[in-house]
Amino acid sequence: MSQKSTTVEVKILDKEYLVACPEEEREALIRAARHLDGKMREIRSSGKVFGVERIAVMAALNITHELLERDSMSDATSAILKAMGSKLDQALGENGNH
Repeated sequence: MSQKSTTVEVKILDKEYLVACPEEEREALIRAARHLDGKMREIRSSGKVFGVERIAVMAALNITHELLERDSMSDATSAILKAMGSKLDQALGENGNH
């Protein structure tokens, strides 16, 4: 089964890019480009970083950090839920034995 590819035009910091992607990923690519454009605009407007390449690297670092934090939060949440489940099992087990 082959995936049909399409070319999508995205605009990042007022520059247009043509990107090939599977048709079913088109909307996700557009959302990703909008998100990246927004992050890069935030960085550029801060006035602390100059040059498109440096702005792109800072945006990539910020987005990667956000994703890693989200993954860490998911791991922490999972650990908390497992601990709560274990305590519930112990509590219910104790009540069931009386």
